Amino acid sequence: MFETIIDPTVGPAESTETGGLTLARRPERLAGLRLGLLANTKRNAEQFLADVGRELADRYGIVPVVAVKKPNIVETAPAELMAELTEHCDIVVAGVGDCGSCSASAVADGILLEQAGIPAAVIVSDAFTVSANAMAGLRNAPGYPYVTTPHPVANLTAEGVQARAAQAVPAIVALLTEPVMAAATPA
Repeated sequence: MFETIIDPTVGPAESTETGGLTLARRPERLAGLRLGLLANTKRNAEQFLADVGRELADRYGIVPVVAVKKPNIVETAPAELMAELTEHCDIVVAGVGDCGSCSASAVADGILLEQAGIPAAVIVSDAFTVSANAMAGLRNAPGYPYVTTPHPVANLTAEGVQARAAQAVPAIVALLTEPVMAAATPA
């Protein structure tokens, strides 16, 4: 099924970045900003992010412009997807980390977006914060902030996904608009 599995607790990260991560500059408000959604291949990830996008549009006036899906859960998004997001988006929501490998790679995606100057909110299910935190450490970004949602997400009904997404929106907004550096912001 998968050819590669990331073990975020072993070996150096691919990044040669040193000195820690500085989060991208956060906007004061979200109204009018262009939103990107970066989903992985986990079941319900695309629906979760689409529901988040609708909530952000309805409640905060963002403009959803790009919704992309990574080809796999174990690696960071390919360069062409990252280029599309950084070229067309002001903010990005990524996820859903609902296993160890996908949580680690979602955090790595968020860190890459932040390094490119795009504020990112990564969503990880609460059962996999150890993997998410380990990847942040390997990417020289210990304490990288992300939103947690109760595990699991993959087996939720459409209504359950929608409810869980709505529950996560306030924490997502806080990460996108406030320069907070606290890991695992609960939704």
